[in-house]
Amino acid sequence: MASFLIFFYGLLGMQCAMCRAVLETGANAETAKSLNDGIVYLMVIPYILVAVVGYVAYKQFYKK
Repeated sequence: MASFLIFFYGLLGMQCAMCRAVLETGANAETAKSLNDGIVYLMVIPYILVAVVGYVAYKQFYKK
């Protein structure tokens, strides 16, 4: 899932409707890019944490 989002990062508009409206009112392109990067960063962290917890649980459950 994360690789899909990273691959199509340039094509996807990661902003919510409110963020997009604020940026379209007069912010420059660099501000929009920074906001998109922050949204992606905040979105990826929970997936990484769930993957780590899942891996640890898997290792504990199938420990010989």
